[in-house]
Amino acid sequence: MNSAILITYNEDDVVREALALCDSAGYKVLHNIKHHFLQAPKYGISAGKIQELKDIMVSAKPDVIVFDEVLKPSQNYNLASELKIEILDRQALILKIFERRSNSAESKFQINLAQLRYEKSRAKEKVRLARMGEQPGFMGLGMFEVDVYYNDIRRRIVNTKSKLVKVGKQRELHRQARKRLGFKIISLAGYTSAGKTTLFNFLTDEKQDASNELFTTLSTTTRRVSINQEAALISDTVGFISKLPAYMIEAFNSTLEELLYADIVLVMIDASDTLYELQKKFKSCFKTLNEIGVELDKMIFVLNKSELLDDDYILKIVDILGLREDKKWIAISAVTGKNMKELKKLIAKIFQNNMSQKINNAGEKMYGN
Repeated sequence: MNSAILITYNEDDVVREALALCDSAGYKVLHNIKHHFLQAPKYGISAGKIQELKDIMVSAKPDVIVFDEVLKPSQNYNLASELKIEILDRQALILKIFERRSNSAESKFQINLAQLRYEKSRAKEKVRLARMGEQPGFMGLGMFEVDVYYNDIRRRIVNTKSKLVKVGKQRELHRQARKRLGFKIISLAGYTSAGKTTLFNFLTDEKQDASNELFTTLSTTTRRVSINQEAALISDTVGFISKLPAYMIEAFNSTLEELLYADIVLVMIDASDTLYELQKKFKSCFKTLNEIGVELDKMIFVLNKSELLDDDYILKIVDILGLREDKKWIAISAVTGKNMKELKKLIAKIFQNNMSQKINNAGEKMYGN
């Protein structure tokens, strides 16, 4: 395992997530530098912290520096020039994890697109630095080859998108086949490591990887499941995380669009998190689902790992997240099976209500109001 020095904010929940990201990317954190502000203009951190970092590097000898914030290209360049070591910001670190986790042709295309979009967003600034003479020969390129490099990124993005369009057409054929067969569709969504895959395994008797590492699921996995003796299909999807940029969400569009076609979306929430973490992660998930276009009526908010909590505390979580207001929720445990029968009953009830609504709508179209 490669080693890293981690620079992060000083809040405990932020530190825990940053450490988990490093571990999932294959980096052992040798030292953690915490700071309340990581957006200083030149380096992201102060000159004093730069000297502290240099002193630590002498003895620690890390392979990389991980910066748990999004760096501008100029900040990344300034840090790399000053420290003489590879710098990974938060987005680059997440892309490293995605690359390690990819196990299908589709996920490889999606990750490649995200990597290219990341590089493209920084290419113009690299071009500007090169032309000013501040970053000559970056990535082994000469001054006059930079434009060729930028245009090559654009060409590869178009090529990768065309491959994903073909994958999308195949997905559409699968959806049409499921619709003809009358299958109801359930999709799992939520913050990474909330327990989506554990619930998927419980409902399907599968043994998909459900470790505590982040982003164990990148490709959509779909299996048949019985909900109160009615056949349905359930899909496990990629998890969300805070500060996930729009281009990464767009890169995984062919996977995430499955949420749009689902009859029910189970939004997994790790109820064992601190109240602060719960609110932050819930806000991040809800924002992403809204950006994708998932309708609120389709969502059931599933408070997982509730076997660790008493009923009063669960109701406190419900109130803090605002789940009482026109939102469907249930507290379960995907490990012990707590309230799993009740979850299936809730899903079956929604299926029945949806069917009744479709029949009513069909009647209105045929006979008028």
